[in-house]
This record gives sequence, structure tokens and C-alpha cells, in this order.
Amino acid sequence: MYRRIGVLVLGCLLAMAPVTAQAAGQATTVKTLTFNIHHGQGTDGKLDLERTAKAIEASGAAVVGLQEVDKYFDARSNWVDQPAWLATRLGMTYVFAPNLDWDPLEPGKPRRQYGNLVLSKYPILESRNTPLPKVGTEEQRGLLEAVLDVNGTPVRFANTHLNNATPAERQQQATAVVNLLGAATEPTLLVGDLNAIPTTAEIKTLTARWKDTWTEVGIGLGFTSSVPLPTRRIDYQLHSPALKATAASVPSTFASDHYPVAATFTLG
Repeated sequence: MYRRIGVLVLGCLLAMAPVTAQAAGQATTVKTLTFNIHHGQGTDGKLDLERTAKAIEASGAAVVGLQEVDKYFDARSNWVDQPAWLATRLGMTYVFAPNLDWDPLEPGKPRRQYGNLVLSKYPILESRNTPLPKVGTEEQRGLLEAVLDVNGTPVRFANTHLNNATPAERQQQATAVVNLLGAATEPTLLVGDLNAIPTTAEIKTLTARWKDTWTEVGIGLGFTSSVPLPTRRIDYQLHSPALKATAASVPSTFASDHYPVAATFTLG
């Protein structure tokens, strides 16, 4: 079930205010980003969360879906609470969904968590994380949904990271995503690292329900993985008809082994 999200000020009450004031009947512009951040480790092998934050900041996005985010997870990320750090650094509200939730190595320490993160300059009204189908010992994946108040209009923003091993498991996960989101009444965005190229059956399952932003307004191939010489488009922003895509890009950065995908939509 949905859980109510408390007001997460994170040092800046202005983060809870609408990003832009809109006159009655005027369309709202919404900038979004999806980014597999590889727990802040860049192509140079260095952990640099500030570099990750700068890449997000440069996009101008008001709503961001991140994958591969650590929370007190491991020495690889210096045991940092990355969701809270990024939210504070960027002045945004957030909701984090740990799909791996492990006991600490030492009693009394925080739980070790890893999963998906939504950052928003709009208030987050509700959220839920739903585990997706998995086979055997494969990594647990999930669909994180956040309902945002975008200048008075509820918008459902969903963030996921599908299995990277088998098309059959990804197909099960894609079908589950359609079942979870398909009946949403709000304008809907589905973003994430889907680990499959556009011609695969699992991606076609999703694009049969939502529009592929890159196909609509992107220029070029839109390859996102693996940096520095990407050869595949596996990171997506998909949307319902209530949102109109006006721009999409793949910003260049060495902050991760993926490039992010940025997009701009009009609403209303």
C-alpha cells in the first residue's frame, strides 16, 4: 500500500514549493532525468558523488530517477547514505527504495541497502515500492512509484532497474510493470535502466503501453551503455499521452558507466 511521505525539507523549505508558477490554463514544463549512477563510481574507477551531483544539476531536471544507489551499503561507497547526501546537496525531496536490504556487518550499525531513488523539486505526496518477479538467486528488482504534486496536478513518476541477465526474467518484470502502472489515472512517467534494447520483446511490452520519448524527440542513436564507448540504448523515459515530450538528450559524463537520459515534457 502507499505510504504517506513526510515533508522532507533537507535544509531548504523552498524545495517543497512548485518549481514554476503557472497561469490558469497554461501548460507546465517538466524536466526529468534518469541515471544509473553505479553508486557514484565513474569510468576512472574513482568514487565521486559530487561528480554525480554535478551531472544531475547540469541537466536542470526537477524530477530524477536514479538506479544503483547505496545506503550504508559497503566500503565501495564509503558507507555513505547516498540518498540523503544527494537530496541535501541538490536541495530536493526524495524517496528511496531498497531492493537489497541486508543486516549490518556489525551489531548496532545501519542496515545495508541498495536500490532506486527518486529526487524531486516538487512535493512527493505518496510512494510505494513493489518487488518485481525474480528467478532463483537473481538480484531482487523493484518498481518505485512516487506521486508528485506538479503545480497542483498529480503526476506518477515510476523508476525501475530490470534484470541484466535473462530476457525471460525481464519479460516477466516488464509484464508486472504494465500490470502495476497500466491503470494509473495520473499522467505517468516510467524511467530507468531496462537492460534491453528497443527491439526486444520486453521493451515492446512497455512501449505498447507508453510512448518512448527518445523515439519521439531524441536525435541520434541515444546510446547509454557502456561508457566511454556506448553501443546500446538501454536507459529509457516512457510516458503516457497526458505528457507531451518536447526534447530528449543523452548528456555526456564520466560519472558512471551509463550516460543519463534527460527529457522535457509539457503537462496540461
